[in-house]
Amino acid sequence: MKHPHDRYASPVCYAAEFDNGMDEQQQRDLAQWRKVERQRQRQLRRALTPEQQKKYAQMIADYLDALLLKRIGDMRGTVLGGYWPIQGELDLVFWFSALHQRGVRVALPVTEKQDAPLIFREWTPDTVMEKDCWHIPIPPPENVQRVPDILLAPCVAWDMAGYRLGYGGGYFDRTLAALLPKPFVIGVGLQASQLPTIFPQAYDIPMDAIVTEVGAHLIQH
Repeated sequence: MKHPHDRYASPVCYAAEFDNGMDEQQQRDLAQWRKVERQRQRQLRRALTPEQQKKYAQMIADYLDALLLKRIGDMRGTVLGGYWPIQGELDLVFWFSALHQRGVRVALPVTEKQDAPLIFREWTPDTVMEKDCWHIPIPPPENVQRVPDILLAPCVAWDMAGYRLGYGGGYFDRTLAALLPKPFVIGVGLQASQLPTIFPQAYDIPMDAIVTEVGAHLIQH
């Protein structure tokens, strides 16, 4: 499937992607800061007990339900782009199952081509998952491809301007740049992962809301 944009948001990484009037030393400093911050945030997530992870995931699911009920109401037929939890991300698969039972079409991201936007394949609780080249579970190729109306974005860290710190691959921003119409994007993360700023770059695309275990934060663009 050909995507509507010939150009994608950001190259796969790293210092060369920064182009906000910074000199080379500032570029290196920012790249190093992001690397260290990602490591710190992963340690923070790994420090959570299984009980805390389950509790926070349930609280986030409840806040997501409230946010989407207020924004959309009846979600039957709506396509929600979710994620399969990796690297200590909060596990919301139980909530995806509940949404499916309520008539929501859940789709999970797939890296179809390296350094290109993600695609989304439909998922149900009965889907037999495969694994991609990074050993991340994905729906199989025969599952229908969907375009999300709502897109969840797991955050390594985030700020109140709506920007997220991801894993550095650039896939999320490429995907947002390519999706038409643009979905309503909700960042999912821990409240403790809020930063004053992630120092967003020109290619970074802000989210529309952030949901953590303490509530939902709507972003004013």
